[in-house]
Amino acid sequence: MKVIDLNADLGESFGAFKVGNDQEILPYISSANIACGYHAGDHNVMFETVRLAQKYGVRIGAHPGLPDLAGFGRREMQISAREIYHLVVYQIGALAAVCLACGTRLSHVKPHGALYNMAAKSKELAGAIAHAVADVDSSLVLYGLGGSELVKEGKNTGLLVAEEVFADRTYQPDGSLTSRKDANAMVHNSELAVTRVIRMITEGKVPAVNGAEIDIQADTICVHGDEPHALKFVRNLRAALKMNDISVRESWRS
Repeated sequence: MKVIDLNADLGESFGAFKVGNDQEILPYISSANIACGYHAGDHNVMFETVRLAQKYGVRIGAHPGLPDLAGFGRREMQISAREIYHLVVYQIGALAAVCLACGTRLSHVKPHGALYNMAAKSKELAGAIAHAVADVDSSLVLYGLGGSELVKEGKNTGLLVAEEVFADRTYQPDGSLTSRKDANAMVHNSELAVTRVIRMITEGKVPAVNGAEIDIQADTICVHGDEPHALKFVRNLRAALKMNDISVRESWRS
């Protein structure tokens, strides 16, 4: 039987502003990446989301981002590797403390948005993130874009790494994600998205935007909880995974 982890970026509300469908999505996923206050989230939202994840038996991960609330962490910044290291340590530490207070612990770390994409291409930034994770807790799993510099540096640092694929994003021929600035960045047809996911898991293949078939390693799949039809999509995805005899759970420790 094939095994796959399903993750979603959660806890991205802030103060009076609600983002996403956290409580509705949680029953269908196995891992939650919780915002740590820089690109989204705050102390109240972090506690609330950790408690919700505990309720549904979902593993908890830190989702550190660039310090850019106004841009939701999706705008690149000119920032040194040293500062990247510091801000990742800071954010992991914040969520780890919330977990400790709630009687649980962190399972993994997945960078957010522009930080994630920058680290996918930059060996230096990827190394800073990997070392930050390892220095806080070397047992944490590092999530990174399949085949990226972040995955390579995570392995070089001795971390357990989960290679991530995206259910609703398109890919460039080099395996990178299409920029959200481009009109074809998202896969809006849910049936097509589900079909692509099944292929990525069972065949290790995904079509790039130019039609070329690229190889891809799928350890964990990201489903976006803030999309308009997210709940319907994740339900359909779970049904398709079951139909194809694919179990939803952590696989990389076994």
